[in-house]
Amino acid sequence: MTIHSSSDTRRFNHLVSETEAAYHEMSLKLGLSDSAMQILYTLCDSGNGSCLLRDVCSLTGLSKQTVHSAVRNLERDGILRLEAAGGRHKKVTLTEKGLLLAERTAGKIIEAENRIFAGWPGADVELYLELTRRYLEDLRRESRKF
Repeated sequence: MTIHSSSDTRRFNHLVSETEAAYHEMSLKLGLSDSAMQILYTLCDSGNGSCLLRDVCSLTGLSKQTVHSAVRNLERDGILRLEAAGGRHKKVTLTEKGLLLAERTAGKIIEAENRIFAGWPGADVELYLELTRRYLEDLRRESRKF
């Protein structure tokens, strides 16, 4: 085979994979599936414990089918509820039980992430975020060529 990743691409892909593995390990330690954690995280990050179902799909990067399945399970367990939000839109909202669970799980991850960035010099945080944004934009531009 003549197609090979550059050493930088291999290094980047390894870091991304290891980062995803670290999040997966945290989810397991906190007793949640990856998809449930991502949904709880998104609802916590919204600031008020709720957001549109379509936004959960776009913000998590999970497929609609995965989100709907995880939402059904979380709804069945009394963690969240679906509400009409006008038209065909639905809103996902954490219940009291869900708020407590989210604090003990996604909240811990958010706090850890906040501590990491707070421990870095501001210029490093800005550089990291800017380069990550730029990489994403370039990757999207490349994907349009497919």
